[in-house]
Amino acid sequence: MSLYHLPEFKLKSFKKGDSIIPLVVFVSVISGFIAGTISGIILYVSPEIVSNVGLVSVSQEELIIKAVALARPAVVSIIVTKDVPIYEQYWNLGPFGLQNPEFRQNGTERKQVGGGTGFIVSSAGLVVTNKHVVKDDDAEYTIFTNNGDKFKAKVLAKDPSQDLALMMIEQESKVDGEGNLDLKKFPVLKLGDSDDLRIGQSVIAIGNALGEFRNTVSLGIISALGRRITASGENNFVETLNDVIQTDTAINRGNSGGPLLNLKGEVIGINTAIANDAQSIGFSIPVNYVKRDIDQIQEIGRISYPFIGIRYIAVSSQIKEQEELPVDYGILIVEGKDQPAISVGSPAEGTDIARGDIILEFDGQKITATNTLIKIMLKYNPGDEVTLKVLKKETWEEINVSLILSEREE
Repeated sequence: MSLYHLPEFKLKSFKKGDSIIPLVVFVSVISGFIAGTISGIILYVSPEIVSNVGLVSVSQEELIIKAVALARPAVVSIIVTKDVPIYEQYWNLGPFGLQNPEFRQNGTERKQVGGGTGFIVSSAGLVVTNKHVVKDDDAEYTIFTNNGDKFKAKVLAKDPSQDLALMMIEQESKVDGEGNLDLKKFPVLKLGDSDDLRIGQSVIAIGNALGEFRNTVSLGIISALGRRITASGENNFVETLNDVIQTDTAINRGNSGGPLLNLKGEVIGINTAIANDAQSIGFSIPVNYVKRDIDQIQEIGRISYPFIGIRYIAVSSQIKEQEELPVDYGILIVEGKDQPAISVGSPAEGTDIARGDIILEFDGQKITATNTLIKIMLKYNPGDEVTLKVLKKETWEEINVSLILSEREE
């Protein structure tokens, strides 16, 4: 198929003596017009297409390289060590003269019992990681920086609600020639905004993969947002995590506590869990949760969460149909096995809130699948007075309940 069709015309038959110049001029004009049009299209369109394709490919690659180069110096490996007992076997004389093998402790030895990843968020050495990485209060924690430096670290605080913890790198006090305290300043990672994420967005994970391959980089996309999962680990560690990011970025054991980055090199999540029976399904805690922890540890020296004292499930269209409810949003107050709907001594106790009620709004903010109660409460502190819009069971009458938030214990 031809892209261009030439206009039809008939050549004049020339007699002897007629001038051929007009024909030559006419053909030249037509040929020049066609050639100019084609070359113009080739020169104008083709380079733009090629240029744009090239720019997209090169630009994304360069963004990834720059983001990794920016982040790696602030990503650290965390090694967990502990004195563990040494057991030796001996033989004990049993009944009928039989020798029975038994074991007894013969001292202890210092041994690595775990590992994970973290990242530095202040030049003084404040480190973010997962709570399950530093859950052992009897263990010692050592941090290795990207350039191989080794430091002892202490756990400052563990988040009572999220799988997050904050550590501080310990340094020996040094004084320079002028008598000023001379401490190392660490590279830091910039924190992004996890409220501005989109499904399909490219992300980068960096971590101490398998506790062996430090600062391993992997690339993927955000697969889903607002997931609710129940994660489990060693020593019967179980925790329900809300509002987590799902990603297909390769996350392995040892990546826990490491950063999930956008292509600007900003932290948008903290890698925390993987699905064991699947491939490329990992989960990260949105970075906005840890921003609050950092602010609180710097302001009051601990992580503090407000507490209402209710047990609930989120209302969805499925729960609405199942429980025959009048709405498909909010939270339904429920009892659990050996767990009351309203906690004893909590702010909710003594109010008009009861099992079977639905809380629709928290201080004027509608509770939905994307705007969860946990996300809303991050904006508040213990001692704040709030008003809840409550839909009473059976009558479905709306009432307002005011209460003062208390502090949640770990």
